[in-house]
Amino acid sequence: MSTTVTSVDYYFTPQSPWTYLGHERFAQIARAAGAAVRVLPIDLGGQVFPISGGLPLAKRAPQRQAYRLLELQRYSDYLGAPLNLKPKFFPVSDDDASRLIIAVDLHDGVDAAMTISGAIFSAVWAQERHIADEKVLAELLAECGLPAQRLEQSYSQAVQERYEANTQQAIAAGVFGAPSYVIDGELFWGQDRLDFVERKLRAG
Repeated sequence: MSTTVTSVDYYFTPQSPWTYLGHERFAQIARAAGAAVRVLPIDLGGQVFPISGGLPLAKRAPQRQAYRLLELQRYSDYLGAPLNLKPKFFPVSDDDASRLIIAVDLHDGVDAAMTISGAIFSAVWAQERHIADEKVLAELLAECGLPAQRLEQSYSQAVQERYEANTQQAIAAGVFGAPSYVIDGELFWGQDRLDFVERKLRAG
């Protein structure tokens, strides 16, 4: 008898603090449920926000910006996850980091893609490293034990096409923020919805 494995589409942008805060917990939930994860970095600010009503952080109302910092500190304390509320290298372009994650996924598989993703998130929010700097991305590859050539491969046409396809798939799925998890067509937005993700996977 065959067993159907539940799949989770995991949409994010590499410099999302909320994705950073939820990443390890999500990985644990997916492993415990035996779920397959599709690692899907997307162009959130450049393509998703303009059609979903999202605003870059600097353009949000002061009240929203202030509350964001409050919530980030709350979750950092609650989860025991180190986090610089205003890291030195944020915001920066994260397209190269997204493409690197995709290249790793294509060549080394999902587990490696999850590992390099976590390293990139931590680089921004815990270590204050510049993820738009090729040198930093090369260092992160080495620290994760991944081949150096993945950086060069991240500039390939195949990777760029995958990045664009991920973004269009996110738009079609109704994604408007990061992280977002889609299971059987059902959207869960935000690391604070991981309890519902876990319940959905258990039920499935």
